[in-house]
Amino acid sequence: MIGRYARFLGMAVVIVIGLCAVGWLPTRRLAGPQAPTAMVAGCTISLLSAGLAAYVLTAVRADTPQVRMRRGFLAMIARLVVALVLGLAAALSGEFATSPLLFWLALAYIALLPLEVRLAVQ
Repeated sequence: MIGRYARFLGMAVVIVIGLCAVGWLPTRRLAGPQAPTAMVAGCTISLLSAGLAAYVLTAVRADTPQVRMRRGFLAMIARLVVALVLGLAAALSGEFATSPLLFWLALAYIALLPLEVRLAVQ
């Protein structure tokens, strides 16, 4: 369990760092000097939500196919709720540029989804 979760988190961090590295300059040029901070915040929120979902997938024991389906659904809902709540809180806080924050939150969410599916299938 710990090994799968650690591998997932490691790969997720690499993906998020890669997204931030690739998107830093275009985000700054297109949305202004405050946008990279919003980009990092959005990617971090997606990373946190994916980490919670991965924890649910690895911590909850699932011996039967029905329990595995429930576990996957629970992880999916937990990830979505955490991303929505933290994203909404960050957007309404006024600390970040809203458009880049939400764009990068969604992009990182989608980029991390195949990794979570791979974890769920294993």
